[in-house]
Amino acid sequence: MKDLSQAEPARYVRIWRGRTTTVMADAYETYWLANGLKPLQDKGALAIQMLRDDQVAETEFVTISYWTSLEAMTGEEGGDPHLVHHLDRDPEFLLEVPRTVQILKVLATGDRRDATP
Repeated sequence: MKDLSQAEPARYVRIWRGRTTTVMADAYETYWLANGLKPLQDKGALAIQMLRDDQVAETEFVTISYWTSLEAMTGEEGGDPHLVHHLDRDPEFLLEVPRTVQILKVLATGDRRDATP
C-alpha cells in the first residue's frame, strides 16, 4: 500500500460492501487478502483498506480504495466506475453479490501528523 503522504492526493474513495455468513468470514478474508488487493493496486489505487464487522450470523466486509480520478478506477478499459468487478469466488462466499459500489468525493483529509502543537 502506498503512503498517502507521498502520493498524489486522493480525490475519490470507492466503497464496496459485501456480506457473508460468520462461519465463512475467515475463509473469505483469507481469499480476499490473497486475491483482492492486487487488482486494485494494478489499476492504480493510492491506498486500500479492508474492514470487517462480525455480527452473530453475518459478517460484513467493506473495502475502501482511494483514487486520483474517476477514470483511474476503470483503467484502460473505461466503463462505469460504479460497477463492481467481482473476484471469481465471490458468489461462493457472499450472501448476495453487489452490483455497484459507492463513490464519494474527498473534501478534506487530515491526520495527527498535520496538527501543529
